[in-house]
Amino acid sequence: MDSRRKRAVFVNAITFSRIPLILSYLAFAVVQAACFAPGTAGAFAFAWTAGLFMFAAGISDFFDGRLARKWGVVSKLGQLADPLMDKIFFITVFPSLVWLAAISPGEGAHAVLLLFFAVFCILRDQWVTFMRTIASADGAEISAKWIGKVRTALSFPAAGFVYAYLTMHPFLPGCWRAPWRAASMSVEAALLVLNFYSAWVYTKEYMPSVRKAARI
Repeated sequence: MDSRRKRAVFVNAITFSRIPLILSYLAFAVVQAACFAPGTAGAFAFAWTAGLFMFAAGISDFFDGRLARKWGVVSKLGQLADPLMDKIFFITVFPSLVWLAAISPGEGAHAVLLLFFAVFCILRDQWVTFMRTIASADGAEISAKWIGKVRTALSFPAAGFVYAYLTMHPFLPGCWRAPWRAASMSVEAALLVLNFYSAWVYTKEYMPSVRKAARI
């Protein structure tokens, strides 16, 4: 195997590593919330481990595309796998945050906001995938747009911030809890707006291919 091929395999391995990393986050987050009493050593250990897995997934998303471009090993597989990994992140992490908010005392309104955000993110991803598939068949460029990259790049730290709040807020004094909740909900609202804008950008980009495909 030549050096270029090895680099391509390495980059793809980084991309696909997000699947076990995200699923590991989910497993530790669920066990922490379901099996440990708040404030125990086990709860903190599992919460920190879950957070580290989410952080590692974010790091993999940061590096794979950059390495592919730096080493000149950008491939069709990578262009299609990267948005797939993003979908796995969104359909795993944000529904888990909805559940964590729903089972947390006093977080009902927060859970509703997270639910709207999670549902729209999933719908947005399905819509963009639909349009990207049509554009690919039309021979159009289907690599991730800048807004998609920004959306994903911001979603990892945002999810970590929200997860940290949902994990830690029962132990915070009231003077800290309210501002952190407000900051968390503001982050979610900003991401919701970013997702709307992202859907609009992709729709505008791929609409010519969709119109062409609609012709009889």
